[in-house]
Amino acid sequence: MPAHRSLRSTPARRRASIALATASIALLTACTSPEPATPVSGAESFVEDLDAPWSIAFHGDVALVSERDSARVLEVSEDGQVREVAVIEGVSPGGEGGLLGLAVSDGELFTYFTAQGENRVERRTIVGDAGGLSLGEPTVVIDGIPAAGNHNGGRIAFGPDGMLYVTTGDAGDRDSAQDLDALSGKILRLTPDGEAPADNPFDDSPVYSYGHRNPQGIAWDAEGALYASEFGQDTWDELNVIEPGGNYGWPEVEGIADDSDYIDPVQQWRPDAASPSGIAVTGSDVVIANLRGERLRTVPLEDLTSGTDRFTGDLGRLRDVVVAPDDKLWVLTNNTDGRGSPSQGDDRILRLDVD
Repeated sequence: MPAHRSLRSTPARRRASIALATASIALLTACTSPEPATPVSGAESFVEDLDAPWSIAFHGDVALVSERDSARVLEVSEDGQVREVAVIEGVSPGGEGGLLGLAVSDGELFTYFTAQGENRVERRTIVGDAGGLSLGEPTVVIDGIPAAGNHNGGRIAFGPDGMLYVTTGDAGDRDSAQDLDALSGKILRLTPDGEAPADNPFDDSPVYSYGHRNPQGIAWDAEGALYASEFGQDTWDELNVIEPGGNYGWPEVEGIADDSDYIDPVQQWRPDAASPSGIAVTGSDVVIANLRGERLRTVPLEDLTSGTDRFTGDLGRLRDVVVAPDDKLWVLTNNTDGRGSPSQGDDRILRLDVD
């Protein structure tokens, strides 16, 4: 028999091969399928199957959610229905970079994302009604923020003063956090158009505070105090109260240093119990979503040195937490970002009552 004919198969052999392949795929799927999600007391999982989500912001009663790697902005209704609003052009995902923070003000969506060689913030008009939202053309608010495979910061939010606050990481350049001419390792404060407000602490500069390694959470209490969460190196993660012009020490110090040249955090944690990302402030507490620590931490405003943990290990990595218009907490998991262990339904949004 010629050699080339030995590669041919009979119908019976083909059927047997298909059956074997199907069985093999079924076995592989059984071995690699995510573990079923375990119901968690006190939390309602009402949105599932998100892809590396990063941020939640509300436009009226409608939630807008960013996905880091797909660059999608999703619309989520109160009953958990999800639809794609847009894919943000120019996003260059990689490592911890991609489409990160969202904020809404006066009918516009502000997006922080990693582009080619930089991080930047853009704004777009939100068009249409709930269930059919779309986005207008982009306008750059600020660009040239240093980017890297990690330490990109990325949280944006509007303060009670109507200004846009932007957290930036050191992008792997530690010393830049102490350089007031650099945008990295800072919390920036801008007008919605991207200008430096006249009452910023440094003349003609968007820098509001500096000496940060990788801050990823900002929120305000009813008195207007600004809180920020920050990833440390190997020693301490931090919760800070932000003062205009304040120097928070990185890379000279990490955690509570008792050095008068720097502002100490009000609380610190070992990274394996924390890695704090998004935060929210309720009427009585700062609530912190933790990634590596896989817990939702509650710090009472009346005693910022104390706190309690919820859901430790039950939900996996937690990326963001926000107070919804109905005063419930929405918590965003982040188990599909390449560092977690996804369960069935991950990633998800959970809804729970404020204690």
